[in-house]
Amino acid sequence: MQARRFAMVFGAVYVVVGLLGFAVTGLESFATTSGDKLILFGVNPLHNLVHVAVGAAWLVASRTESAARLVSALIGAGYLVVGVIGLFIAGGGSELNILNLNQPDNLLHFASALAALYFGLASRPTTATA
Repeated sequence: MQARRFAMVFGAVYVVVGLLGFAVTGLESFATTSGDKLILFGVNPLHNLVHVAVGAAWLVASRTESAARLVSALIGAGYLVVGVIGLFIAGGGSELNILNLNQPDNLLHFASALAALYFGLASRPTTATA
């Protein structure tokens, strides 16, 4: 039940953040580095779309504990990779920075990765006791 709840909450948050990001960026400059920010976090339409897709995957996976654990582990691994890559390209004006990443994004990606990996790998299904 823990992984399902985590997937549901994080999924909803990521969808909302992605939609709010579109309110900031619109649909122009789809995969470019810009000064667009949602609070402290760099955004562009591609970044927003990724957040909506990740959130949707978590929401769909929240239907079962096993799916929530698997998807959380996969997303956690993905965000860990994105965080490491972001350390090298964020804020430096690199043409590789297609998600408009900045240092606050990197910190959030590492935090999301740790939480997702915990609920995907370390959490164990619980059995109901009578």
